[in-house]
Amino acid sequence: MTSPDENLRLDRRAFTRLSAGGLAAGLGARSARPAAAAVVETAPVFTALRRKPLTIGILIFPDMDQIDFTGPFEVLSRLPDAKVHAIGVQAGPFKDHLGLTLTPDCDIAGAPALDVLQVAGGPGQEAIMDHEPALSLIRDHVAAGKPLFSVCTGALICGAAGVLRGRRATTHWAAFDLLPYFGAIPVRERVVVDGPLVTAAGVTAGLDGALRLASLLRGDEAAERIQLDIQYAPQPPFDAGTPETAPAKVLAAVKAKYQPLTDARLRTAQAAARRLGVGRA
Repeated sequence: MTSPDENLRLDRRAFTRLSAGGLAAGLGARSARPAAAAVVETAPVFTALRRKPLTIGILIFPDMDQIDFTGPFEVLSRLPDAKVHAIGVQAGPFKDHLGLTLTPDCDIAGAPALDVLQVAGGPGQEAIMDHEPALSLIRDHVAAGKPLFSVCTGALICGAAGVLRGRRATTHWAAFDLLPYFGAIPVRERVVVDGPLVTAAGVTAGLDGALRLASLLRGDEAAERIQLDIQYAPQPPFDAGTPETAPAKVLAAVKAKYQPLTDARLRTAQAAARRLGVGRA
């Protein structure tokens, strides 16, 4: 029987194996990373679109968060044989919630037939929750079996359209707990793929979601080329990008900033749940 000290002691051979393995990892091997996306089941429609020209629409609106649009646009506009259209809930230029002017290519009535639809988010999402032309656009797109991609609180708009029932989805952390009001199954991942539905978490997660969508539409290599083209290899200077990693003081401050909008979103979600007949209302 070995002593406790002997059990704790590494023999020379084991130490050599561990040291060699660690050196190899440091010199060349990629570090292990958690899965970038929760993939439940991908839909055959992605395979069907693989070799076809693509028409992609991104729904934008006043007081949105522009990076929910411009981030994915950086990726999707680089897809081979694809055209991206910015579809406004209204014609003419308008500003995002921090003042950047956005000009859609067309309004909803003038939108072309789409293969893929993306729905952005941001504070202005609240005004779109009962905007019937936008909700009808989403419903009709999903009813046709076409891929739908939401970024941030664009998921709540999709929920208001009634297309998240029984689907696994994610959204911005400050709105994550609202997903069940729309019949969705919340998944706390940066990107979630469930059939033809791709949802990305808050704001910058739209880049991750767009790369995942790019891989589904054109293959991994095409997505990797785009990732290299835009040099997407984030190394944030702080580890405060999620509620779980942010310092308590920072989390409290950001929650307080969001609170009025969070309260409004809760009321809107409860109203949507009653309209949709979802039990959580």
